[in-house]
Amino acid sequence: MSTILELPTKHTKSKPPRALGIVSLVGAGPGDPELLTIKALRAIESADTLVYDRLVSPEIIDLAPPGCELIYVGKQKDKHSLPQEQICDLLVALGRCGKKVVRLKGGDPFVFGRGGEELDKLEAAGVEWQVIPGITAAIGCAASTGIPLTHRDHAHAITLITGHRKDGDLKINFDLAMQKDQTVVFYMGLSCLPEICAELIKRGKNPNTPFAAIANGTSKDERLVIGTLNNIAQLVAAAELPSPALLVMGSIVASRQALMELGSTHGELSA
Repeated sequence: MSTILELPTKHTKSKPPRALGIVSLVGAGPGDPELLTIKALRAIESADTLVYDRLVSPEIIDLAPPGCELIYVGKQKDKHSLPQEQICDLLVALGRCGKKVVRLKGGDPFVFGRGGEELDKLEAAGVEWQVIPGITAAIGCAASTGIPLTHRDHAHAITLITGHRKDGDLKINFDLAMQKDQTVVFYMGLSCLPEICAELIKRGKNPNTPFAAIANGTSKDERLVIGTLNNIAQLVAAAELPSPALLVMGSIVASRQALMELGSTHGELSA
């Protein structure tokens, strides 16, 4: 006579079943539609629904196919068309409906784009997702204006810092911005530019450190203002530079200014 022993059933935490739809977190790049990746273009052209941000150019939105549902969820300073939590819920709901959803963001979804928060929500809900990277503003805007972010004679590293306020206070790691031999790029810092400059000088940064502000980078309306840490805030205010603008600090900016001055002398180069 034999005895059959039944092993206890193992209980493991299972993920929610995957929905039929897919949500693609897509980087639209810094503005110029020709800087889209081929993969991003294909995703947009086959989308059922396009959920897009304020910084996505109209030319890119126009690439969506006829009948594609367009949903604007852009954010401006102190003015959000839809809170981030509701954007996450919207993406989950659309994905669960079996739609091919493109969540279109300016720049790259994972560089100050809150793509990580949306990805977490999609994964927890069991919605299939993919990420299609884009050219982030620091790379695109600097290249468009002729400012190398790295250079053997000037910068051996790049630091990307978000310059906006949170709960009324600047949330900036100024220790990172004080490091030598690097290029520092501030995203979303235009409205805080005077405070950023004042704090850096207070901490011992040379007031003559070259500094640039780039608005509408890579687009036909691109504008560039170059100065120093000590005067860039005044120059930007005088130029009435529009938001959003990218801020670039480092000695490499001086080489770009030299090219501009050479161009004004010889009539061969323009900013």
